[in-house]
Amino acid sequence: MKEEESTAVMEQENHHVQGKYLTFVLCDEEYGLGILKVREIIGIQDITPVPQTPDFVEGVINLRGKVIPVVDLRLKFGMPKTDYTKETCIIVVDVDSLLMGTIVDTVSEVLDIKEGEIEPPPSFGQKVDVGFILGIGKVNEKVIILLDVDKVLSLEELKEI
Repeated sequence: MKEEESTAVMEQENHHVQGKYLTFVLCDEEYGLGILKVREIIGIQDITPVPQTPDFVEGVINLRGKVIPVVDLRLKFGMPKTDYTKETCIIVVDVDSLLMGTIVDTVSEVLDIKEGEIEPPPSFGQKVDVGFILGIGKVNEKVIILLDVDKVLSLEELKEI
């Protein structure tokens, strides 16, 4: 691929990821989800465990008559589990047309991240999968990891749930 074509592809990808992001915190690090994927934010509530699910699946909740699975993003990303606080939230997202709850430490704000503020995901070699990272946002001296919620959970993992 010629350098001009590579640059054009990169610009198209950056254009694709620019926009509004709901930012949240996990283990003192800031992350962002595309606002169009977010359906609502709710406080932590009783979660019914489901046997034989992966460790990062906390269980299911009843959201206005609809049962949805809930994933603890800390556990999904290999971070230590922590007690829930009054700041802990469930972000309800649309993943491949399915509603899913994601538990986060706290929700921060909605940011409009422009094209020039987004870098492509770093490469850590072939053994580290960064396919779920859309890019790295740099806003007001902060670094925000922008997540592709459709890829945070693989299709195989969704089928398990």
